[in-house]
Amino acid sequence: MTIRSSDPSAVIARRFHCRKLNGTELPLWIEGFNGLQETTPQRFCFSSLPHSIFAIMTAQVPIKKACMGVECPHEAGSLQCPTCLKIGKTSTFCSQDCFKRSWVGYLVLLWSTEHKVVHKAASGGTLHNPFPSFKFTGSLRPVYPLSPKRPIPAHITKPPWSEDGDPKYKLFGRNKLIILDKAGQDAMRKVCRLSREVLDVIGREVRPGVTTDYLDEICHNACIERNAYPSPLNYRKFPKSVCTSVNEVICHGIPDSRVLLDGDIVNLDVSLYHGGYHGDINETYYVGRSALNKENIHLVETTRECLRLAIETVKPGLPFRNIGNTIEKYAKSQNCSVITTYCGHGINTLFHCAPDIPHYAKNKAVGVAKPGMTFTIEPMISAGSNRDKTWPDNWTSVTVDGARTAQFEHTLLVTDDGCDVLTARLEDSPGGKVEMPKEEDEQVTKDEEKAVNGVTVNGGESKD
Repeated sequence: MTIRSSDPSAVIARRFHCRKLNGTELPLWIEGFNGLQETTPQRFCFSSLPHSIFAIMTAQVPIKKACMGVECPHEAGSLQCPTCLKIGKTSTFCSQDCFKRSWVGYLVLLWSTEHKVVHKAASGGTLHNPFPSFKFTGSLRPVYPLSPKRPIPAHITKPPWSEDGDPKYKLFGRNKLIILDKAGQDAMRKVCRLSREVLDVIGREVRPGVTTDYLDEICHNACIERNAYPSPLNYRKFPKSVCTSVNEVICHGIPDSRVLLDGDIVNLDVSLYHGGYHGDINETYYVGRSALNKENIHLVETTRECLRLAIETVKPGLPFRNIGNTIEKYAKSQNCSVITTYCGHGINTLFHCAPDIPHYAKNKAVGVAKPGMTFTIEPMISAGSNRDKTWPDNWTSVTVDGARTAQFEHTLLVTDDGCDVLTARLEDSPGGKVEMPKEEDEQVTKDEEKAVNGVTVNGGESKD
């Protein structure tokens, strides 16, 4: 499970992405004007701006509303749903045809795109999109209600946040790093091996037709079977035992009742707490045969290679800031971008601690690797923009342009002459590398089919 980067350069980058003035987001071109000077962390000197630019920045700009039709890219007109008006909701559409199409719903699996479910939810119905007025960046929608919190048996050792969600510790200072003794290293090896086992159990269940909530149930039960606590559960109030990030979701996707579709990609982020230590791992999986297209493969395999190249550099004396240089250099060479908001992190008896491991170049990360340190590297790579936006659930992070993203993560132990990958793949681990299709032949090969997590065996059988 990743954390938000606290690197100064990342904070400044996020601050300058846009400015909301009078409810309107202003474009980035204002950032490049030499007269814009930062005087405090949250106040700016506008006196040096030309009057014309200042007038633009302070003018009342009409807020454009998006049409609430099924995956409709157009702006909304004046047409409103009469039933929504009766129940106190506002739903605007671009045209009568768009409204009719959304009412009927043409994708049975995507309940969240059917406008009718808004009415069902208001009248005590079941499946619905809890944020119908939110301007989503891509086609993915949450499907609520969430299933109840899954219980933890009394005999399982629990982390501090299991009851109230509060980790009860603060992140260590940027220069304070933990060196584990042999007992601590052995404990990390064990919990990371268990984390890999649980990820593999879930990965084998990935196929079109299953819900992400079903995958969460698989994860939860697999953790309990190993006398481990699923670390994400109730961490800062996160409601589930695993993060399931589909398509444009960068990280922290909450498992719900949406089913995986043929052509999706999904990242499973698994963390376990066992013996007083945490393990952390994630991988991105192809969902169904249709997912094995050139665009998906290029993104997923670029991300996988970013992690591999970064791990190769880890050894005693490596400055943590250099890891991002390796990742971004390769990502850019493949015309992909690196998400800067989130980073890798130290992990041991604490779920998240120093060091921070930014995945982008020219970062300000502090410290160097030393034998006995354990930390994660978990690059998040986008096929489009590297900027992010968070859903109203305060967890799900998505790309601002709806571009797909992929992520891979390993927990590493620095050794005397390099590092050990504590969460390394096993011989029978599902998923795995897929070769890029050739331009003249993009047919799915038998080897590629095997990477689709049982699709050729289980087909499209639905589980929820």
